[in-house]
Amino acid sequence: SSEVLEAIENVIHDVLKSLAQDKAPVLTLANRSDWRNIEFSDSVGLQMIPSSTTKQVRSDCPRSAPKFALMLRILSMIYKMVQSNTYATKRDIYYSDTLLFGSQSVVDNTINDISCMLKIPRRSLHILSTTKGFVAGNLSYTEEDGTKVNCTCGATVFTVPSNVEGIKNLISHAKFILIVEKDATFQRLLDDDFCHKLSPCIMITGKGVPDLNTRLFVRKLWDSLQIPIFTLVDADPHGVEIMCIYKYGSVSMSFEAHHLTVPSIKWLGLLPSDLQRLNICKDALIPLTKQDQNKLASIQKRPYLACQPTWKKELEIMAASKLKAEIQVLTSLSSDYLSRVYLPNKLQFGGWL
Repeated sequence: SSEVLEAIENVIHDVLKSLAQDKAPVLTLANRSDWRNIEFSDSVGLQMIPSSTTKQVRSDCPRSAPKFALMLRILSMIYKMVQSNTYATKRDIYYSDTLLFGSQSVVDNTINDISCMLKIPRRSLHILSTTKGFVAGNLSYTEEDGTKVNCTCGATVFTVPSNVEGIKNLISHAKFILIVEKDATFQRLLDDDFCHKLSPCIMITGKGVPDLNTRLFVRKLWDSLQIPIFTLVDADPHGVEIMCIYKYGSVSMSFEAHHLTVPSIKWLGLLPSDLQRLNICKDALIPLTKQDQNKLASIQKRPYLACQPTWKKELEIMAASKLKAEIQVLTSLSSDYLSRVYLPNKLQFGGWL
């Protein structure tokens, strides 16, 4: 707490100093979305370089003055919350003054900028975000407020905790963790009792692009259990992108990479080569859109592809065929093919990359 308060006081001190010298106050923060500020490391993923280029949020420029005001407003809210040991969600902050903030995405972006500027993780700023991820399987733990969560009971689904840091007494006999891209596939595997049939496992879904809490939770499970983690995503550029976020992180959150990435994650499926191997009917596949092709080309240029030759091959297959497929395409073989044949074979015979 004292570290957060001191960091905010330093920012305000600089603002007051500028005003005392009759200068326009300026806030300086690292350029979070610039690939030139990012380096790739096998053990961490995408991380921000220490000497990254910065941008200024000026109070005397019509374009950046509103952003300057928003940052100071949110800094004052964080300061009060840390002092009083209270918490607020990003949604609470937005609704405290919807006219000022304009949209939820403005609040989200400003909070990430503040976290990056202060070099303090967002959860230490007493700001929580609503979790959208789900977890099920062989796992029990105690939340910070003392609530006991037992995911092991049947097909029960629990929301990923909003305060991952506060989890205690984490117990699991799981042999592996399966990250599922989509909620529909996650629910289908639950209905098929996948968590218990093959061998005890934990299943997690971020319901598409994972939120911060889901990524923190996957990292927490990895740190605590040290068991293999596999991803099951669509055989399309969007699915690959989502898997890369779990494994290597994202450019915009690279300043927090050490808490968020799990570079040991494996790509279990759906692989573009699986579509050929399983003789999936061409009619069941979907042509890549122009947007898909651009996304694929962008992923193929990423620094982490250099150390993943097998991934590179899979993306080349996708690019050459100009076709993509959702996990649901396996139902064209049989309704329970995914849980009865595909996943057991992959896990038994090492069909991951």
